[in-house]
Amino acid sequence: MWASARSWCETPMRITDLAKTPGMNKTLDRRQLLTSTLTMATMPMVLRSPLAAEGTETSTTHAAVVARVEAYLNGVKSFSARFLQVDSAGNVVQGQLYMRRPGRLRFEYDAPSPLLLVADGVWLVLHDRELEQINRFPLYENPLSVLVDDPVNLRERVEVVEVEEGLGVLRLKIIDRELPDEGWMGVTFTEPPLLLRQWKIKDAQGGITALSLTDIRVNQKLDPKLFVLTDPGWPKE
Repeated sequence: MWASARSWCETPMRITDLAKTPGMNKTLDRRQLLTSTLTMATMPMVLRSPLAAEGTETSTTHAAVVARVEAYLNGVKSFSARFLQVDSAGNVVQGQLYMRRPGRLRFEYDAPSPLLLVADGVWLVLHDRELEQINRFPLYENPLSVLVDDPVNLRERVEVVEVEEGLGVLRLKIIDRELPDEGWMGVTFTEPPLLLRQWKIKDAQGGITALSLTDIRVNQKLDPKLFVLTDPGWPKE
């Protein structure tokens, strides 16, 4: 999935290539954006186990959970929230997230970060306004594409290998079916009602990037221009 889509890029984008994009970590270090550490609340789970073999009671239960999450995500046509992002090096940034299905994303990083990340349905484009650099990657080689598919299907391109549920928290661990050793994405919801609160992405080297959401607004009208980014170096049509 994430590394098999056709693209113009010579090298497929892996799970954390985005964090390794030229200018990303350099900008974070240069700007000294580390202002705090992200504290994740640890909550005991009343249910935690890998998905069982087909036909077992546990497998049936987990399949129902996955179907419920799919139904929720497919009901979210647009989404906006504040985000707090932290990586394994302790770099912390904040900003505003916008999402519109299918395939539209916008991450506006707060000053002093010069970063802007936009997905237009085909490309995921990273713009460093200070370094005057633009890098683009095929959207559907990035794990976040799973959340903006239309419809969302958590059983086709990916596999849910673990479900954790209890005390008002639901977590899924997701891997790429074609590249199971390349890392994973963990998605966290609170309930009831079901609401996306966080995702984590882990690469094959063990690096983790986590993004937590607050001030969440669902199914509000979003300006289509939010999901358009014109490279000043691209030919004008």
